Amino acid sequence: MPSEPPPLTVVQPGAGQTGELGSIGVQFKLWGEDTHGSVSVVEHPFPVGALVPPHLHTREDEYSIVTEGEIGFRSGDREVVLGPGGYITKPRGEFHAMWNAGSTPARMIEIISPAGFEHFFREVTERVAAGAVDPAEGAALAERYGLQFGQPDWLPSIIERYGLTPL
Repeated sequence: MPSEPPPLTVVQPGAGQTGELGSIGVQFKLWGEDTHGSVSVVEHPFPVGALVPPHLHTREDEYSIVTEGEIGFRSGDREVVLGPGGYITKPRGEFHAMWNAGSTPARMIEIISPAGFEHFFREVTERVAAGAVDPAEGAALAERYGLQFGQPDWLPSIIERYGLTPL
C-alpha cells in the first residue's frame, strides 16, 4: 500500500470520457490510477431494451447504484429490479446480467474493486468506435481481463419478459 494518499481527483457532473460498449454506453469517472488501484468508477447509460449478457468476473467485485430508470439484475439465482437509489453487489465468480427493465432510458453507477477492469471498457469502446469487433479478438480481450461469458438457462425468460434486444 502506498504511504501517500492518492491525488485529489475532481470530476464535474457530466464530465468523463464516454464511449459505446455495444448494448450500453460507458462514462469513465475514476480510474484505478486515481485511487492507487483500490477502485474505479464508471457510469452506464442503458437504452430501452438493452441487455448486458450473462458474465462473471474472476478478479473484481462490482457494486451498482441505479440513478435513473429501472434496471434489472440477475446474479446467481437472485433477480431484482431496482429504481433510482437502489444498490446491488455482484460478487466475482458469480454469473450476472443487467438490463433496462423499464420503458425509459436508465443509468447506473458502477464501482469496481479492485480497479483495472475499467481498461477492459476502454479497450472495447476503442474497438467499437473503429468498426465491427472480430469475435475472436473480443474473446481474447475478455480472457485477458478474466471475464467469462455464459448462456444460463434463465436468460431466455428474462429476454422475453422484458422485451430485450440481445447482442
